[in-house]
Amino acid sequence: MITKTIKVNGTEFRLTLTDQVISHVNNLKNLYNAAYEDPESFEEVSAEISSTINEIATAVEPEASDGDLDGLIQEIIKVVDSKAAEMEQELEGKPDKPTTKKHKSKK
Repeated sequence: MITKTIKVNGTEFRLTLTDQVISHVNNLKNLYNAAYEDPESFEEVSAEISSTINEIATAVEPEASDGDLDGLIQEIIKVVDSKAAEMEQELEGKPDKPTTKKHKSKK
């Protein structure tokens, strides 16, 4: 488990990033995409979106107010996307920072 600090509207929240939270975030992104691609389906998926947002919010301390929830969810999505990119880089074996080779000059 990883704990991240997220600041939203002047309040610091602690996010406990678990596999379950990552799964919920990915599900939420899929639901957003479905609603975007077919606006008529929004009504059908809105309850599931709301439920998923509430599930994600349980991983955060202190409890978020309704006014902070939207910004908090956006920040959590960024954290999950960043972590996924980081893990993908590790799997590909790419270094985080480009390395420069030093060439020795022959005299």
